[in-house]
Amino acid sequence: MVDRDVVVIGGCGHVGLPLALAFADRGANVGIYDVSETAVAAVNGGTMPFAEAGAEDMLASVLAAGRLHASTDPAIVGTAEHVVVVIGTPVDEHLNPDQNAIPKALGGCAGHFRDGQILILRSTVFPGVTALVEKMVAGLGLQIDVAFCPERIAEGKAMTELFELPQIVSSRTARGTERAKALFARLTSQLVVMSPEEAELAKLFTNVWRYIKFATANQLYMMANERGLDFERIRQGLAQDYPRAADMPAAGFAAGPCLFKDTMQLAAFNNNNFPLGHSAMAVNEGMPLYVVSRLEQKFDLSSMTVGILGMAFKGGSDDIRSSLSYKLKRILRFKAGDVLCTDPYVTTDSDLVPLDEVLARADLLVVGAPHPEYRSIETDKPVADIWNVFGNGVLI
Repeated sequence: MVDRDVVVIGGCGHVGLPLALAFADRGANVGIYDVSETAVAAVNGGTMPFAEAGAEDMLASVLAAGRLHASTDPAIVGTAEHVVVVIGTPVDEHLNPDQNAIPKALGGCAGHFRDGQILILRSTVFPGVTALVEKMVAGLGLQIDVAFCPERIAEGKAMTELFELPQIVSSRTARGTERAKALFARLTSQLVVMSPEEAELAKLFTNVWRYIKFATANQLYMMANERGLDFERIRQGLAQDYPRAADMPAAGFAAGPCLFKDTMQLAAFNNNNFPLGHSAMAVNEGMPLYVVSRLEQKFDLSSMTVGILGMAFKGGSDDIRSSLSYKLKRILRFKAGDVLCTDPYVTTDSDLVPLDEVLARADLLVVGAPHPEYRSIETDKPVADIWNVFGNGVLI
């Protein structure tokens, strides 16, 4: 018997939980299936497993209304008409995507699928994975529609962007398309219909475009910095009342769980013939090395204690996945006398120390993440600040 509208597989993560909350907030009866007992217990207890603006209050509201329940039991997958999957396609140590990751993961709960459901892939997938899942579903002998409806939210803005941004919807069949449209129409009236292959590439293109833009800004930053010029002053000046430059991003560590991974997925999809993407990777992944190289030119790092301010992958976040601050830490561990790290948001790293201790003990500071709390710091110690949090302009 169907007693829920939606079940989200992998629904306690950064993509799945905001979506589950959004559907529940719009009146849907939502279930979550997740293998993390800790995260499931937190959600059922009204505690967000991670920071997301506006989510804590929404979680309390939908729990009180009885419209959300999380479980580690895969049997919950069979209790809803719409099954949304937020299991991504990982990239291995050789930068090759695992196209079978989603079908493998679905195999663990496939025994609970049933006729009449619609299976909606939500996370970024390697092109062709939707077709692979269609084949897997067909092999089950069940009448299940398959759709691909990628998420495009920015972490930290999910609870507004889920309702404000257009939603891409795709399915191989007209019925699957209409069912997916009807579900996401609960969140937004702006629906963009594509074929599954178009939607798969649209999601990858979106993240790769951002990654390349960040790499361009970082390359220009290094050019200006090498000549003692303030890139941020230049950027703001050229963009002032000039719309064609309004989208030029500031410099910084371009990281997180998606941008690098999706650029490598697109490269693999095109038989590794993606020089622009590989160049962007070299620039963005090379930024910590560039910062340390500049520091070595001015300081004897081997005799210094270096403090890293911010270990999350971006400002205002507690997410350390693929954070380049940790790459910076590894490099400095090799080069410097000692390295101290701090972050006001991150709670999963036991090596972090309080900000006051870092400011007191460090001889040199490096901004790893542009948390707003750092803007009020007053220090006479040298600061390497690629993000321009301190407004000093030129990197040391």
